[in-house]
Amino acid sequence: MQVEIQSRPFILTNALKSYIERKLKSSLSNWTDHVKRVVIRLSDINGPKGGEDKLCQIQIKMAGTSDIIIKNTKEDMYAAIDYATDRAECAMIRKVGRQRRFVKHNKRLEVVHQDALMA
Repeated sequence: MQVEIQSRPFILTNALKSYIERKLKSSLSNWTDHVKRVVIRLSDINGPKGGEDKLCQIQIKMAGTSDIIIKNTKEDMYAAIDYATDRAECAMIRKVGRQRRFVKHNKRLEVVHQDALMA
């Protein structure tokens, strides 16, 4: 799983980078075979003005299906990352579950279709 971290308009510290990597590893470790690439974009929307303006956007690129995009804004960047990675994990559970049900359903239909052809 490829991970790309972008930060604007501030400099990404080593502490923040390692925190993101730990959170991603913990949240997405069960689905590394489904994920091609993860892009994380961090930004401080209002700059030094303060307020709930720390944005964490996570884009999960998967093979053969649409991307998952999670956006979260909080007052603290660490809180924004926490919430966004938790939401990304929930989104992966739903998406992979849907894919598995779809494949299972289609295999059942193939078996029924083959049985009908042989009869």
